[in-house]
Formats: sequence, C-alpha cells, structure tokens
Amino acid sequence: MPHYIVKADLLGKTFPGAKRNEPNVVFENVNFRLEKGEFVTCIGHSGCGKSTILNILAGLDTPTSGCVFTDGKLIDGPGLDRAVVFQNHSLLPWLSALRNVSLAVKAKWPEWSDAEVHEHALKYLEMASLTQALDLKPHALSGGMRQRVGIARAFALETDVLLMDEPFGALDALTRGAIQDELIKIWTETRKTVFMITHDVDEAILLSDRIFLMTNGPQARIAEAVVIDIPRPRDRGEIIHQPGYYDIRNHIIDFLVKRSKELSGSVRAVPLSEVQTENEELVYPPDVNPIADARKSRRRTLQSA
Repeated sequence: MPHYIVKADLLGKTFPGAKRNEPNVVFENVNFRLEKGEFVTCIGHSGCGKSTILNILAGLDTPTSGCVFTDGKLIDGPGLDRAVVFQNHSLLPWLSALRNVSLAVKAKWPEWSDAEVHEHALKYLEMASLTQALDLKPHALSGGMRQRVGIARAFALETDVLLMDEPFGALDALTRGAIQDELIKIWTETRKTVFMITHDVDEAILLSDRIFLMTNGPQARIAEAVVIDIPRPRDRGEIIHQPGYYDIRNHIIDFLVKRSKELSGSVRAVPLSEVQTENEELVYPPDVNPIADARKSRRRTLQSA
C-alpha cells in the first residue's frame, strides 16, 4: 500500500450567506490522498474553493467540517513540514535573493552556522538558475526571477509537502514556460510532494502525476482525478507529440466546459464508515485514465469495423 503523506477526509467549507438560514457551502465531502513524492494539480472554475483547500492544507484556514493530516499528524495551523508558494512572490524587499532564502533556512534550522545556512541557500538558488542574481534585491529582479527565488526558498526548507497557489498566474507565457522548466528540474532532484493550483490545462499535464478536477461552486467537489501516465522526463516542446496527450487534454477541457457545471451541486455523500475503516479503495476522487480509455475505444472501433 502506498504511503500517503496527505490525507483529507470529508472536508467542507461554509461561509455565512446573505440570509442567516442560507449558508454559502463552497465545497463539502472533499476526500483525497497524496502519495509521497507525488505531483498533483487541481483545476476548477473560480469560486469552487481550490485556494481555500490549499490554505487549509497550509494551516492558514480551517475547514468547517472534516480534517486533514500530513504524515499522520492533524493539521491545525502552519508548520515547518509544509511550505507555500503564492501567486505573489512574497519576498522581503529590503533583502537580497540570497538573504531572502537564507532567512527562511535559518528559521528552519536555527542551530546551523552562517556558513551552513549560506551553503544550503546557495544550493537551491543554483538549482533555480539564479547564481547571477544572488545579491540583487527584489526590485532589481524580473517577475519571473522573483518567483524563482520564492520557489527556491520553498524547496530549501525541505518540507514534506510543497503547496503552490497559481505561482505562475501573473507571468507572461514565455517566462511561465521557462519557470516550469526550472520547477521540473528542482522537483526531479528533490521529489517532494507537491499540491498546486492552476488554471492552465497544458501546464497541469506537463507537471502532474494526477490532476484533480473540481465541479463548479457552490457545493463543489473533486469529481475525479485524471492520471497522467505520459512518461517522464517531460519536455514542453515534445510532450504535445506524445501518444494520448490530446486524449487527456480533451477530457479535461470537456469537463471544464460542460461536466463541471452539470455536476455542480451534486455532492457525493461519503459515509463516515468509509473513513473509519481506512478502506482506501473507497476514497474519492476516482482515478480516470483518458489515455487507456481512448485506447480501449479505438480497439472497439477497429473490431467493429
């Protein structure tokens, strides 16, 4: 049985509505597992609660119902076992790139010497191809470089889980592609568990082992997990030529355009016994493999021709 580094059971988030007796249920009965070393992205329309789920995982928000565990420990606040990369780089403007990363490293390992902190921070900045920008402050860096510093800082903490909330959303397409390459490089070397929010379907396919598809809010849920079995390493320029790439892409687009709305509000009730018995076979979302489904469909078509 795989080792689940993150387990979310029966998560729900409700906000007060305009009227007291009509609460706004953003999502409910959200259940998922993240395996150790897995890269998972989450896609859904605005308002379905993607970022709220990520904030709950980070300990920056609390669920109205349900609970989340990291490595068997209940999440009840921020912790050094999780790092977050926000859409905004969130760097301290008065510190250089190196000092921004070093400050985080020193907070994680206060017993380390200055030399050890410097060496560790430098290692991850080099992974992010930032050796020429070590002494530059954020105002002297491009938007893409600032985001790479934030990514280097998050990986430098060597946490069990890395959470990324649309980290490339504010970047132009060319810069976004370059940083995707850096992220792939760093993740390949570290194999950290990553949970990332994105609106970019191609980005999700490039990076992910699985993609969670969320229905529209209110009362959103994770309807399915699309398995990306395209071999790694993946190259941005070549992945579109991989067999099955467009089967996956078309499946996701079809969900976002049609099925996410059709399934909206149809929350799948999960009996508490499914959680209590720890029967992992019953956990939602169900895995879907568009490549395998398309191959079966083609075989049936050929046999009937």
